[in-house]
Amino acid sequence: MPTDLPVALTIAGSDPSGGAGIQADLKTFHQFGVYGEAVITLLTVQNTQRVDRVECMPVDLVLAQLRAVVGDIAPQAAKTGALGNADLVHAIAAELFDFPLIVDPVMISKHGAPLIAEDARRTLAQELVPRAFLLMPNIPEAESLTGTAIQSVDDMKRAAESLIGMGARNVLIKGGHLEGRAVDVLLTGGRFHALSADRIDTPHTHGTGCTYSAAITAELAKGSTLPHAVAHAKRYITEAIRTNPGLGHGCGPVNHFASEARAKRPPPVRRAQE
Repeated sequence: MPTDLPVALTIAGSDPSGGAGIQADLKTFHQFGVYGEAVITLLTVQNTQRVDRVECMPVDLVLAQLRAVVGDIAPQAAKTGALGNADLVHAIAAELFDFPLIVDPVMISKHGAPLIAEDARRTLAQELVPRAFLLMPNIPEAESLTGTAIQSVDDMKRAAESLIGMGARNVLIKGGHLEGRAVDVLLTGGRFHALSADRIDTPHTHGTGCTYSAAITAELAKGSTLPHAVAHAKRYITEAIRTNPGLGHGCGPVNHFASEARAKRPPPVRRAQE
């Protein structure tokens, strides 16, 4: 094993169907040539059609996992996914990380099941958002965090500025819930960048947010700049959706085997109008 193998960590929930959560994260890390570690925050009973149960892990068990892996095989970057409750959010936010932390504020599953308690949303906004090197909500999550409606790219920009004001160093708002092309807005270094891709008409989008954030985490672990990491990940998730394997009888997973060769040709990152 090479001694310079990049390491990425996911702190997230488990999806036994393999499309989202730590399973999607680890598949993505592997596809990007990064060694993956996983700290499990909650267990779900779900498949492509429904979520039947969500059980959070005890805080001491989650922290023991986290400290065990960080103290032995320290990652170059980490991400959070579903954290479940306020105690877990508070405990993870209180840990000291000397590597970039990507916060994917997973609040609701693709099936509409809540993956975080209401009081935990406030704790996330107050305690974890300020710890984020990159905060990357989708539009409903950004609306929940900022308390404002988002109906356009301009609204996305304003929400990103609000989230920077809440303490996040950089913000990426995913625009998949808007009509038209899938446009994401990245705010970094005081500048907006827009990343656009064709919208793909498919029900098989389970785990897209997890996979997207894991791809960014992997690229950061390899030393990429944030704009390059986001552009590369955007290309990868678009290809993963386009080539989805069509598994399951509901909202199926994306293709985590999507060609990294294609993903290495990132979409153009253009400066959005200020």
